[in-house]
Amino acid sequence: MASISDIILQQVKASAGNVSIPSNIKDKVMGGLSDSILGSLTQTATKSGGIEQISQLLTGKTKAESSPVTKLATQLFTKNVSEKLGLNANTGSALSNLIPGVLGNISGFIKDRDGDGDVDLNDILLSLKGGNASEKSSGSSILSAATGILGGLLKKK
Repeated sequence: MASISDIILQQVKASAGNVSIPSNIKDKVMGGLSDSILGSLTQTATKSGGIEQISQLLTGKTKAESSPVTKLATQLFTKNVSEKLGLNANTGSALSNLIPGVLGNISGFIKDRDGDGDVDLNDILLSLKGGNASEKSSGSSILSAATGILGGLLKKK
């Protein structure tokens, strides 16, 4: 099964092909977009009702453009990547505008393959909560998982 971070990075790379990104920071921008989306999913998973929001987004029941997950990912990208790398307003905006499409593509990827063994929505939700596919109990600590993932994101700069 592909991990959610692999799926995100794959979709970011596919979506960013038409945006002019300076070559010396392209890898940081791609990683930043991926980290912002994963960070948004992880932070949302720790909130009350967050798993339901993510589930509805990833199954296409909620449009990516109107999802709070998308809004948070855009905020994370702007604050943690676009501003820190000094992207001009046009490039930063163009990249931020990719986020709803990336999340929509992830939704399509999961919806199209859900049930055939490639991508299991329940495994993805469990991994966002801090568990793994072989650990089907709810005993894992959501807060410690989110702290570990977010700590890793913040150290990547």
